[in-house]
Amino acid sequence: MKNNKPIDISGFRHIYPFKSNYMDLNGLKYHYLDEGSGEPVVMIHGNPTWSFYFRNLISALSPRFRTVVPDHIGCGLSDKPSPDKYGYRLKRRVDDLDQLMRHLNTEENISLIVHDWGGMIGLLYALRYPEKIKRMVIMNTAGFFPPRGKRLPLRLRLIRNVLPFAVPAVLGLNLFSRAALYMASRKGLSQAVKTGLTAPYNSWNNRIATLKFVQDIPVNPDDTSYSLVRYADENLHRLARIPMLICWGRHDFVFDMAYFAEWQRRFPSAQTRLFSDAGHYVLEDAGDEIIPMVRTFLGM
Repeated sequence: MKNNKPIDISGFRHIYPFKSNYMDLNGLKYHYLDEGSGEPVVMIHGNPTWSFYFRNLISALSPRFRTVVPDHIGCGLSDKPSPDKYGYRLKRRVDDLDQLMRHLNTEENISLIVHDWGGMIGLLYALRYPEKIKRMVIMNTAGFFPPRGKRLPLRLRLIRNVLPFAVPAVLGLNLFSRAALYMASRKGLSQAVKTGLTAPYNSWNNRIATLKFVQDIPVNPDDTSYSLVRYADENLHRLARIPMLICWGRHDFVFDMAYFAEWQRRFPSAQTRLFSDAGHYVLEDAGDEIIPMVRTFLGM
């Protein structure tokens, strides 16, 4: 049945013990976590994750910092409107983040931590306000077009190009979110973590963002978000003065080693660490090593 089912978090509340907050975003409930106090650390998730992905970083950093972690509209515990009520496009994502930062009055000395599509969203925000950004932590993401003319992986092309089976597979079978449980982690996930990662995507309507994120990937110049990604690609160098830590899972079928090499080429002064036994969900596979590194990088 195509409905918006309530999201049950009881099965993973013990590892996601945070207070939910909501901002009214033009009539939509925009969910975010706001834990701790001090300088802001803003964590931006990708697809198909949500604020749950950063749970261990939040616990580690909130004793010293104000950790702000939104769920994009359509994701996590935020509202999941139909496409006729919300434009599931990159610019809207950046605008949403901008509005949240203003709402929370967290507009200086921001440390950004980004992953997957959260990289493009967070970096475009940083390019709007480079003077507000103090540090950046990059994890398996991109802020530029695919390096060396790489094509989208076949799995993403099939979904993006809306082949006949793509919509029922993603919205009906939750294929995108469920497949990521096995493809994005190198070491495997506990049942509680699997439940947490997929819980918000429990019905046809609740999976709309997992589809729309892929469909918004720009490939051709006439694609809606192409010009914005081109802007990021051409202006990313403006962030070179900002200290950067790059933590990378080697086994990522989308953001592979070519992306890691491109980050190193563009930001040769960045601190980098490659985790040879980690996948796309690098925080799940290598969190025990990454979290101390991030704490040190942030001066904790």
